[in-house]
Amino acid sequence: MIRRSLACMLTLGLVACATQPQTPSPSPQASGVPVSPPPGSKGPAEAAPEAAAATAAPVDLTPVPFEVARANFVRDTAARYGIPAGQIEATLAQAQIRDPIIAAMSRPAERVKPWNEYRPMFISQARIEGGKKFLAQHRDELMRVQQRTGVPAEVIVAIIGVETSYGGNTGSYRVLDALYTLAFKYPRSGDPAKLEREVRRELFFRDELARLFALTRDEKLDITAIKGSYAGAMGMGQFMPSSYLDYAVDGNGDGRRDLFNSYDDVFSSIANYFVKKGGWVRGGPVAVPATLQAGREEFNPTEWAPTWTLSELAQRGYQPSVPVAAGLTATPITLEGSTGKQYWLGFQNYYAITRYNLSKMYAMAVYQLSQAIAGQELPPA
Repeated sequence: MIRRSLACMLTLGLVACATQPQTPSPSPQASGVPVSPPPGSKGPAEAAPEAAAATAAPVDLTPVPFEVARANFVRDTAARYGIPAGQIEATLAQAQIRDPIIAAMSRPAERVKPWNEYRPMFISQARIEGGKKFLAQHRDELMRVQQRTGVPAEVIVAIIGVETSYGGNTGSYRVLDALYTLAFKYPRSGDPAKLEREVRRELFFRDELARLFALTRDEKLDITAIKGSYAGAMGMGQFMPSSYLDYAVDGNGDGRRDLFNSYDDVFSSIANYFVKKGGWVRGGPVAVPATLQAGREEFNPTEWAPTWTLSELAQRGYQPSVPVAAGLTATPITLEGSTGKQYWLGFQNYYAITRYNLSKMYAMAVYQLSQAIAGQELPPA
């Protein structure tokens, strides 16, 4: 999961302030961070998410030598977090540039998969049954979190199922190596049109590396030992360091936020992310199927916030296929199904799931998996 934007920050080698564009890394995890695909799959690909890069602050594209960027990082991170520069240097001396990480980030994007191909990658009978078993095993803890936050237990379980197969695949790369590699050796395609995005991505990971130092200090973690994805996402819910710092919760009251081993902390943190980052509405709907009046043009807004009233959507030809409470606002969703176009209306809680990963199909996969875990019949793909 990923923090998908950078705040104004110290130079960290290239610029004084850079905003991470809301663009998923080549793929979970949205985030720039790819979601771990199911074993044996190549990983999903889909259409670009809502565009926010137009409002990003300018970024200096002038190349900076590795040694200079690294020295600036040490200086700025020490000043930013009050960590001795010598300690940062000693830690970076143990970090390794990993060619497999560069190769993974350099892979050409797959073709955009239609929904009927995308969904089976994340929703299978085995994953549904695994989710039901996981929910039954941890029902007490999950229900406490659901009661406290309003985020349904099955949605929390579905996130863990999609991200890490219920904790079975949390990543095998040292997070220090992953972030060090992408912070200083983010791959360059050589395409001038892609340079700005590549520089911003490198800055994003450099900021995440800085936050890793703060995180491991605060949570008393061994920075040289923790493992995660090739993009640096960690734990059962695949939090980037920034999201760990900002949204992780001490769910069991032991004074630590442990997203690796504490189910209480994991469940509480995922729910907290939905509430604080996504604006989750207790008891609110996620999405409902809809119809589009024959002859009407599809409406695919570039901004995904559910700001359209039902009457405004009706004027565009959209009607919910099931009763919907008055006063709700939604965003239209179009999916390429096995028998043609599928239309849905996504509400605030659907939007909240897209904050975890900037992908409409990801959000729908999580929602439908959660419904299947809860015993509901899956709609056709």
